[in-house]
Amino acid sequence: MPKMTERERLAKIEADQQSLAQEAETVRRGLRAQYGKLATELAVERLSEREFRDILMHAIRVGGSAAIAALKAMPDASAATAPTPTKKPGEVRPKPPQGGATHGDGKALLVVQP
Repeated sequence: MPKMTERERLAKIEADQQSLAQEAETVRRGLRAQYGKLATELAVERLSEREFRDILMHAIRVGGSAAIAALKAMPDASAATAPTPTKKPGEVRPKPPQGGATHGDGKALLVVQP
């Protein structure tokens, strides 16, 4: 087999690059389709399309392990949105006895005078 010229070698390398690029794109599309099927099993309807896209973009940007660690460190949505107990409008605080003080919990301190 005769030795290839530099021009022939370059043409072969460029053809191989194009072939590999096409193969990489085919594999990439297949992998994305596989991940898309996984999303059909998740309750993504709880997110807007923008939120879903942003979450995925940031997770891809920082890397899977870092994104998982950050999300696991956050409180559950039910705990984060739970209303804090507040004083009801008609509720009245018990008054301490005349001349007494409280601990802040509404219970009077025992005051002993000699």
